[in-house]
Amino acid sequence: MTSIPCNAVLFDNDGVLVDSDAGALDAWAQWARGRGLDPDEVLPIVHGRRAADTVARLVPEPERAEALAEIDRLELANAHTTVALPGARELLSSLPAGKWAVVTSGNKALATARLAAADLPLPDLLVTADDVTEGKPAPDGYLTAAGRLGFAPREVVVFEDSTAGVRAGLAAGARVVGVGEHARTTEAEVVVADLRGISWDGGALALPE
Repeated sequence: MTSIPCNAVLFDNDGVLVDSDAGALDAWAQWARGRGLDPDEVLPIVHGRRAADTVARLVPEPERAEALAEIDRLELANAHTTVALPGARELLSSLPAGKWAVVTSGNKALATARLAAADLPLPDLLVTADDVTEGKPAPDGYLTAAGRLGFAPREVVVFEDSTAGVRAGLAAGARVVGVGEHARTTEAEVVVADLRGISWDGGALALPE
């Protein structure tokens, strides 16, 4: 086992706790086609970032509010297709309240709907796109979560799967564990396939080799 000292654990949602790819990609493809955009160019830039930031990159300012409301509606309608990733339910169920949080680029309604669809425990602390001024790769979300739990960023471990998310965790000053195949190309110091076999004893995370 690999041991990483920490006093709290912060999780990204999509790609770490839940698999929402099918619903999310379908929603963004539908959104792109409706706006005359090529889905093949849109889909690679959406993962790990707030919808508002993606919309701002692709849509002229006068149309952004409408475009954001549209993608929010489409993603929420597809939230029921979300499933839990391996090991997520077991790890979350083992963690005491006040020692973990979810930090996601999704808004509160979408994040809650996806966790519920995956039948995962809802966190006491959920930091979403609605709670920060700057989304990932900015560190705002992870700084907010660590602060609200009462810990310095250096005392927490972040689980992330995307390049933007890993950079956000590192920029916050936390240690970052990458999750999944995509994380292999990020700057995460340790990468695991999923959350199976991971445990926390109150002072350190134990990761399977």
